[in-house]
Amino acid sequence: MPGLLPYKSGKQGLWIMSALASHPFVKMNGIGNEIVVVDMRHKPLPISAGEAHAAASPQGAPYDQLMALYPPEVVGTDARIRIFNNDGSFAGACGNGMRCVASLLFDETGKNELSFETDAGILNCWKAPESGLFTVDMGKPRFAWNEIPLAEEFRDTRAIELQIGPIDNPILHSPSVLSMGNPHAVFWVDDVNAYDLGKAGPLLENHPIFPDRANITLAAIQSRDHIVIRTWERGAGLTKACGSAACAAAVAAARLKRTDRKVRVTLPGGDLTIEWRASDDHVLMTGPVTYEYEGVFNPTLFSVPASA
Repeated sequence: MPGLLPYKSGKQGLWIMSALASHPFVKMNGIGNEIVVVDMRHKPLPISAGEAHAAASPQGAPYDQLMALYPPEVVGTDARIRIFNNDGSFAGACGNGMRCVASLLFDETGKNELSFETDAGILNCWKAPESGLFTVDMGKPRFAWNEIPLAEEFRDTRAIELQIGPIDNPILHSPSVLSMGNPHAVFWVDDVNAYDLGKAGPLLENHPIFPDRANITLAAIQSRDHIVIRTWERGAGLTKACGSAACAAAVAAARLKRTDRKVRVTLPGGDLTIEWRASDDHVLMTGPVTYEYEGVFNPTLFSVPASA
């Protein structure tokens, strides 16, 4: 029976249910943001944190985010999406992953517009006028300290008191903070490659000021319509691309009057176009997706160790 795994507990053989055992998946990426999509609409079993983490192992399908499709709960939407980071934790939003899911469902349904339920709210997606590009409406950014959330009150989140390094000569300091469905801290630098983000990222992600942890981004303003970023992604680590971080950097830069409301954001994996729409404050992200391969998860990935 697919999905049932035998294991020994003492002298008695038991069966456990694994949602992902022998389950097909699609491996994709959004400008280097590694995405795995699993369709749970026909058998909507919950995925545990342990299963999500195991699926990301080298023997599985290594990913930054796993996008699990479930039947819609809200009338008029096309699916509910549960998003996992590769450490098994939940993610509220993943713009690159949403584009990957949308591209698959555009092919499946023949539609040009789709609507998805996520933990960050309902997100709408559509095909961009340019061939091969897809747009995701990431909704409104949130700036209030308790909505991001932060552990203490800051009235102005365009720059908060946070730094690492010596007090009189900090390495990074005064980030802009906001939520794009998940917490983001954007540090303004001249050169995003001049810092060891692999070392600073985990320290800042887990700083006590961020009770839900945070995505940590280094951002360099190139012009009124161009930003370069690198991101340490909460629950995933260094990434070639983080769509919500690109949105956060674009919004934070516009709040500081350093850029216009529509910019090109360059990430290690490629470029995204981000527009913070003035008419309703929604953030639109446009970019490509890449199909890599399809597979089936090996059931042994999800086996439970024997216990006495």
